[in-house]
Amino acid sequence: MVHFIIFIMKSILITGCSTGIGLETAHFLKQQNYQVFPTARKEEDVKKLKDLGFDSFLLDLKDEESMDSSLKNILKITGGTLDALFNNGAYGQPGAVEDLTTEVLKEQFETNFFGWHTLTRKVLKIMRKQGHGKIIQNSSVLGIISLKFRGAYNSSKYALEGLTDTLRLELENSNIHISLIEPGPIKSNFRQNAMYKFKKNIKIQGSPFEEIYQKVLARLERKKSDDPFTLPPTAVGKKVLKILETKNPKPRYYVTTPTYIFGFLKRVLSSPALDKILMKVSNEEN
Repeated sequence: MVHFIIFIMKSILITGCSTGIGLETAHFLKQQNYQVFPTARKEEDVKKLKDLGFDSFLLDLKDEESMDSSLKNILKITGGTLDALFNNGAYGQPGAVEDLTTEVLKEQFETNFFGWHTLTRKVLKIMRKQGHGKIIQNSSVLGIISLKFRGAYNSSKYALEGLTDTLRLELENSNIHISLIEPGPIKSNFRQNAMYKFKKNIKIQGSPFEEIYQKVLARLERKKSDDPFTLPPTAVGKKVLKILETKNPKPRYYVTTPTYIFGFLKRVLSSPALDKILMKVSNEEN
């Protein structure tokens, strides 16, 4: 008697795949025989992904129609299923809290928080119908601790952490698992994109922090190497793979030494004691 084994590739949708973590995770998972659907918000980046051999689609986290279109196309290819979602697309908006207009803060949340929530709700309908799934949220060490001049990004990641913890409780016994990945410094274009947003949205002249801003800008323009403990994007990809291949994944996965250190200090130190350390770190960075 001849037995046939049908191998079905597990599928995953990844957002923010133009560069960095999203792109490298897409490559890494494809090498592990996953059916990867990387998305990006610009047509030229989608084309590049297609040229690399991916089934890629346009997905802008501020455009719900692009989410619906991407999901429709993906479900056509998979036959109506989607095994996993990796929410990754995000950016950082630097600047002191009092220099952030409400509109700039809203823009940060539209991409880093509300867009993720909208997409997650859509994917949950698919996963509930099929009876299983995994949702992976790419948070940050700045979803655990706060640093000066990171208020917009900090708050978007703190919000993500709280929403994800709540959703995890609500998904109990659903066979749908949700986990947070919390990286520290990862080699990517994150810093360059953040500096663009800083120059675009923060009014330096007349700010109480004008002198500090000028010093930071000058230092960053001279800087040619990454911070200590910086890891390649594949460090995050390996955590994604671990979650995908674990029956009952953990709520949180740390990446990079700073995340482990600050995660520990957050648990054991009082707020004033932790603040002293964070002030020192902030001052060294700024």
